[in-house]
Formats: sequence, C-alpha cells, structure tokens
Amino acid sequence: MRRARVASRGLLAVVLLNAVLLAGCGLESGERKPRLTLFVGVDTSGSFRNSGSYDDAMAFLAYYIYGHLHELGGLDTPRELFVGAIGGRNPDEPKAFHPIQDFADKNIREIEHDLRAWFPPSDSLTDFNPFFQQVARIVKERNLVLAPVTLTVVTDGVPDVSLHKAKSGSAAVYKHIDLGPLEYLSRRMSVRLAYVSPQVGRNWHDLVPHQRVRLWTVDAEIMKGWKGQIRPGGAAEDQERLWAWIQHNVDYRVRSLGT
Repeated sequence: MRRARVASRGLLAVVLLNAVLLAGCGLESGERKPRLTLFVGVDTSGSFRNSGSYDDAMAFLAYYIYGHLHELGGLDTPRELFVGAIGGRNPDEPKAFHPIQDFADKNIREIEHDLRAWFPPSDSLTDFNPFFQQVARIVKERNLVLAPVTLTVVTDGVPDVSLHKAKSGSAAVYKHIDLGPLEYLSRRMSVRLAYVSPQVGRNWHDLVPHQRVRLWTVDAEIMKGWKGQIRPGGAAEDQERLWAWIQHNVDYRVRSLGT
C-alpha cells in the first residue's frame, strides 16, 4: 500500500512538472511546437506620420494581425498577442498594451478601425526603450520565457529622445537604444522593424548593441509591395500570395549574432 502511495505521488509530480513546462513553452496538451508570443508596436510619433507610411502601416497591420490569428498561409498562430504604442509626450512614458482578446472575432476592416482609434500619430517623442522594458515585464509576469517571442514594429525607426548633446537621429541616440531587457528573455527573441529607410536599417544593425536578439529590418520601399499581393475581391483565406509575401519579407527567420 505504501509503495502504491509513493508511486502515485511520483506520477502526480511528473504530471504537474509537465504542466508547468508546457505552460512555459506556450504549449497546450498534445502540441509539440511552442506557440509564438507576438508583440506588435505602433510608432505614434509625428515623424512617422510625416514619413507618409502611417496610413499604409495601419492597413498592413490589420492584415498581419488577422492573418496570424487565423493561421492563414502558414503564419504562426500566437498563443498571446499584445499591441502597444511606441511614443509619448514625456520621456519613459508607459503605454497600455491591448491583449489578444481585443482582436478576437473581428474582421480586417474592424481591426484597422480600432488600430487607428487606439494609436493616433500624435506623440512628440519616439523612445523605444520603455516599449522594450514593458515587453520584458509582460513576458516575465506571464511566464512566457520558454516560448519564442517576436516583436513586430511599424516605425520609421528614428529614435527621437532627449539626450545630452545628441541630435535626433545621430549615432549617439541609436547607441542609447537598449535591447538588454530582451537579450536573455526567451529561447528565441526576434525584433522586426518595418517601414524604415535603408540608412536607418543599417544604423540599427551597426549601432544598436545586440547579441542574442534576432534583428530584422524591412525598408519602407519594400513595404510598398504588400498591397500588390492582394487578389481583389478575394476572401482573406484565399490571399495566398499576401501571406507568402509576409512570411518571406516580414516574418523572415533571421539568425542572431550569438549563434
């Protein structure tokens, strides 16, 4: 009888341990592939609005979020989704993150409408560090550290913060961007910036310190191509060319410098 109780307790411990590991990896029972945690950042600064890419970015994000939520064209379905703003009127200003439930059961047009309402381009600063710090906090608090994490950010990529003796867009402000909170946060951490210029993309790769973070940038000129992949009149589920374009150009799997 005693052996039976010991065996039963051991089995219970194994079950509980597996449950903890599955939760940390973003796996449901029976799943073998960890499910993605997706963060989407929206640059709400006036400089991004003035770049002329804001309206196109809102339309693109509506398709991007809808496609991921419905696993269209093989896009990874996120276990968790959070969408927040990058920008502010004051330094280190925290922002609210909209959870996955805010996008469930909405069509593409409804998602775009809400994105424009929640993230108007009216902020004066572009400070990436508070956004990265909030992402790190959410991942830790929700025990998402063992699942792959992706940050997809629509932005002109130009940091605009108050830094002593440094001009907006100078090398010093790029070096001030701190990816440190993300470096060892999860098994695979990817940061993707869409709508940057070629020079800004180079600045991020060359000047922003990073090792394990997988950094990928997509030029604004390239982003002009996504609408051309849409088949007019076709349902979202039938836009295979668009989903393939997103996988190849935005969700491209890049290696980290540390691997």
